[in-house]
Amino acid sequence: MAGMQLPRAPMLTTAARTTAIPAGWIVEPKWDGFRAFVGRWSDGHVAIRSRGGADLTTGFPEIAQAAAALPENIGEVLLDGELVCWENERLSFERLQPRLAAKPSTARRLAAAHPTNFVAFDLLHSGAHSLLKLPYRERRARLVDLFDDHRLAPPWTLCPATTDPATIMEWLTEWPRFGIEGLCMKSPDQAYKPGYRGWLKYRIRASTEGVTAAVTGSIEAPETLLLARLDEADRLRYVARTTPLTRKAAADLAPLLTSADDTHPWHEHRPRPRWNPPDPEDIILVAPDVVVEFSGDLAQDPRTGVFRHLVKFARPRPDLTSADTPPASTGREPAAW
Repeated sequence: MAGMQLPRAPMLTTAARTTAIPAGWIVEPKWDGFRAFVGRWSDGHVAIRSRGGADLTTGFPEIAQAAAALPENIGEVLLDGELVCWENERLSFERLQPRLAAKPSTARRLAAAHPTNFVAFDLLHSGAHSLLKLPYRERRARLVDLFDDHRLAPPWTLCPATTDPATIMEWLTEWPRFGIEGLCMKSPDQAYKPGYRGWLKYRIRASTEGVTAAVTGSIEAPETLLLARLDEADRLRYVARTTPLTRKAAADLAPLLTSADDTHPWHEHRPRPRWNPPDPEDIILVAPDVVVEFSGDLAQDPRTGVFRHLVKFARPRPDLTSADTPPASTGREPAAW
């Protein structure tokens, strides 16, 4: 393998607190998937790399095969984008996770059952030329030409991009039900800078409620909250963990919390959050009767309702009981552990 080189890291985003678009910037939907490079070299070699440099080629054989089958007259090509999986007309991040450590035979089976797509939003190398120094508007134009000239079809998907306010509003209001997480904003004049946080990312966040079932830290000075909801059988299911509380939030909550007795549903088994898990010994159970309002992005496991990322505590809701919170999922996998 010679010639084209993979960047050391993808160009990255920094969080935007509002949907205000900088003048002239181009907006794309933010996908719920795995960020990845897909490359095809002149000697036929194909590679799929994660944003951290992990080799994903074996785990996504359908994408590797599609890259190998690209028309020869394209030459060398390197795409930046997102690996995504659709299930029941919604993006399913959970279907991607088993691919990371899958053996070739397992990956082929998973690909047959739940094939992935590659949403391309940048073209970094084309033919014999690196495009990293070109402004985004030129890289985008060449990416569009690549799809049009060669009639690329699934598993290839061209990421939409626009400056139209009505389209952007549709992405914010209508597309979240399909699993779109927000917006990515890019300057049309900017070169591609590996590892540099030059783009803006706005995550759609929803405000909702959950009951405080456990804390880390102590009851007198809680550091984070483990939140739960009741399912249809009135079982208490874990749904989210908060970011660290501010001093004021901890002081406001502490007087409302009481120690749990051995009737607590989690007495025998502490929950084990999949993301950012605390040590089980650091989890202190509390009586599950303090409802709080929190905000989180829209990345949730569709089977369990568990928020995949940490959520942000907003305020106590003493006017509500656990029965007033949205119901927990009753999917096959228990949401608590």
